[in-house]
Amino acid sequence: MRQLSYLVLLEKSPRSDWGASVPDLPGCVAVAKTVDAALRRIHIAIEMHLRGLREDGQPLPRPKVRSIRPNLRKGSCEFFATVQVAA
Repeated sequence: MRQLSYLVLLEKSPRSDWGASVPDLPGCVAVAKTVDAALRRIHIAIEMHLRGLREDGQPLPRPKVRSIRPNLRKGSCEFFATVQVAA
């Protein structure tokens, strides 16, 4: 089984939890109190998103986004990670 690596954007502002989103999978998001929990949750969200596409007979989006320009807002924190899933 092949592996796909999706870029994940992780963001946090002073008054929020960590948010994770996948630019290549619109609507695929997760929120958690810690970065580790957000990464675990977005991994599950990606797997569920891809499973839903398979069940609907839709093609799996190939990862296209390799980098994103950071949005440097005062007091916010933003970074990127990749998540690998079985395709």
